[in-house]
Amino acid sequence: MLSLMVSPPIARSRGRNAVVHIFPKIILSVLIGSLAANAYAVEAPLTMAEAQRRAVEHSRRLIAQDFSIASARDMAVAANQLPDPVLKVGIDNLPVTGRDRGSLNSDFMTMRRVGVMQEMTRSDKRQLRAERFELEAQKTIAEKCVTISAIERDTALAWLDRYYADAMAAVVAEQGEQARLEIQSAEGAYRAGRGSQADVFSARSALATFDDRASELQRRVRNANTMLTRWIGPVGNLSLAAKPATDIIRLDPATLDSQLGHHPQIAVLTKQVEVAETEAELAKANEKADWSVDLAFQQRGAAYSNMVSIGVSIPLQWDRKNRQDRELSSKLALVEQARDEREETLRAHIAETRSMIDEWQNDRERYGRYERELIPLANQRTGAAITAYRGGKASLVDVLAARRNDIDVRLQALQLATDTDRLWAQLNFLFPTDDVMAHTGMGKDTK
Repeated sequence: MLSLMVSPPIARSRGRNAVVHIFPKIILSVLIGSLAANAYAVEAPLTMAEAQRRAVEHSRRLIAQDFSIASARDMAVAANQLPDPVLKVGIDNLPVTGRDRGSLNSDFMTMRRVGVMQEMTRSDKRQLRAERFELEAQKTIAEKCVTISAIERDTALAWLDRYYADAMAAVVAEQGEQARLEIQSAEGAYRAGRGSQADVFSARSALATFDDRASELQRRVRNANTMLTRWIGPVGNLSLAAKPATDIIRLDPATLDSQLGHHPQIAVLTKQVEVAETEAELAKANEKADWSVDLAFQQRGAAYSNMVSIGVSIPLQWDRKNRQDRELSSKLALVEQARDEREETLRAHIAETRSMIDEWQNDRERYGRYERELIPLANQRTGAAITAYRGGKASLVDVLAARRNDIDVRLQALQLATDTDRLWAQLNFLFPTDDVMAHTGMGKDTK
């Protein structure tokens, strides 16, 4: 009897113990699953190529240009058709005086007329009009290439600005931590009677300077984020991947003239020349007038015969030298204008690109000097000043001056690297990259 009374509490106790042991395992499993899910949810660092791909997808201008291409090609089909026929309905020779006035059947000359008129536009004119709109579509395709290269270039510039702003902020943050340690060292030396109060103030002043620089660089980071957001959408605290190789460009200075002859902006001007030439050919074709054909059925009163009329309309070019010839001369002048503008733009583009290549190569040489000589020398000077200060042979002011020089040199090097890589981006993305062209379908016929 007693055993029966004791056994239920024991069973309940064992059940509670089992639950107590199982519950932590369940919590641990949930936490592991949650951490794994978060690990997969964390977005990978943003590469420059990925940023450019997103920017192209994010662009509304490219979509607008696609609509423009579709519009021009639809107009090319419409321009190759004959004009719509004209339906003509009327009453001829209706009496308005005498006893038959207003009567449709009394006078033999009164007729109810229904007819159609068709302008017979010559096939060569219609073909030229269609070609003009097709060339407009091809011109817009070339403009789309210009847009893609501009998006890639500007996105790369925004990405680089963010990359180097982060790098500069990291350098200043590192120096700020050193400045805080130097304040502690100066205060300790002052309390121990080995240093002066001026050293404490100098260390605090140096920290304030670093904090001010850090504030300015954080502003640069925010501005860079704003520009990156403009191209790819919200970035938040998205981290950047490693910088791509910026020591080579896709241009060969030896063949620069021929390469830039195929630049998207030059291609747009080339298409503009072709459009102007087509318009000149159309003006030449307009020297031959288009005829119009009329066919009409005329119904008279019951006592009279019905009639059919056929007619041809021919425009008379009375003042050809001041109209058709002037129009042709105007279009030919526009052809020469388009050709000269293309040639001048190509010359300017070649000169500007060569100058940019020279500047980029010079900046690379200067940055190499910073890496090989100036930055190591600044580090050595700082290390020597710290060693002398610890040995009592230099003051904290000397250490702070060396550290300011160190950070100035490093920031100058980073600014030079920023300028150098910005030039690289402007040169390397003069043409759209093959990956983006394939992604947007620009490498195949879009007709």
